[in-house]
Amino acid sequence: MNFTLTEEQMAVRDAAREFAQKELLPEVIERDEEQRFPAEQIKKLGELGFMGMMTPTQYGGSGMDTVSYVLAMEELSKIDASASVVVSVNNSLVCWALEKYGTEAQKQKYLTPLAKGEVIGAFCLSEPEAGSDATSQRTTAVDKGDYYLLNGTKNWITNGNSASIYLVMAQTDVEKRHKGINCLIVERNMEGFAVGKKEQKMGIRGSDTHSLMFTDVKVPKENRLGVDGEGFKIAMTTLNGGRIGIAAQALGIASGAYELALKYSKERKSFGKPIHEHQAIAFKLADMATKIEAARLLCLKAAQLKDAKQDYALASAMAKLYASQVAMEVTTEAVQVHGGYGYVREFHVERLMRDAKITQIYEGTSEIQKIVISRALLTEN
Repeated sequence: MNFTLTEEQMAVRDAAREFAQKELLPEVIERDEEQRFPAEQIKKLGELGFMGMMTPTQYGGSGMDTVSYVLAMEELSKIDASASVVVSVNNSLVCWALEKYGTEAQKQKYLTPLAKGEVIGAFCLSEPEAGSDATSQRTTAVDKGDYYLLNGTKNWITNGNSASIYLVMAQTDVEKRHKGINCLIVERNMEGFAVGKKEQKMGIRGSDTHSLMFTDVKVPKENRLGVDGEGFKIAMTTLNGGRIGIAAQALGIASGAYELALKYSKERKSFGKPIHEHQAIAFKLADMATKIEAARLLCLKAAQLKDAKQDYALASAMAKLYASQVAMEVTTEAVQVHGGYGYVREFHVERLMRDAKITQIYEGTSEIQKIVISRALLTEN
């Protein structure tokens, strides 16, 4: 594989880095403390084309490759993972699913405004009793002829209160289990739809995570994504790409923490010399940099396979598993390098450490990734 970046890819990376420094860094600590959604920054990201990076230009997107998306996600996540997760969900879960499985009418009506960043989307799979076990959907979509009657609750929904368009997985035929699940496009203003409580989170506190309630919501048949019973397949294939975005987010969190630790190690003096000259610190930095580079290569491999239209499920699971582990390890060490200063908010690394943990949980826990990886390996052999 060739990991040499093109001029266009480097331009995307540099644009994301500049935006992160100029637009995301100011007040990032305040947004975290106040759990404030970065609405203004997300709007600007949409105007710059970051909310529909991989969507074809004919539907309002930027028509970029997945590698460019990974590069942008890393740069944004170095500074503000709360903002980058909004970009990730909109791009790799909502826009991609609509592009892959939507009808032309659905693409014109829903995909185009999403890709342009005019509205935000949400992906609704998790439930109180169906987190990692996506086959146990209790939200129901009863077929009423020309519409589905939707009832149920979804939990842990990113962009829950900020989205206008929701992709909702629901069970239509219980006897068929996972083959009886459908994916429905729900609009925020549909009668019977309500946004529940906002979760009080340890990390990515600027991202709005809510439960959602559906009470006799009438969803037109033309709002079903894909054919009847294809919802579970849509969810699983979409998550394969979503894992690339989360892996890139984890990579960015780790990179951001490392860069702060490296900078601090050159400025902070102990026993008459910069602390990076002490072997204990130098070895930490070496380990951090090596792990980050390995995670980056895994992310790029998954992205290149996706761009080449090859099977990337295994690669994306490996990238997500390893990058999320690295995010936790590196941010923990970054706090350690900072010593007592790493434990206070003004130095940013404690926030990055809190943000890192969620990358091991959403889009499937680390244990789920290991199941995906082991099954793929056993199938191959």
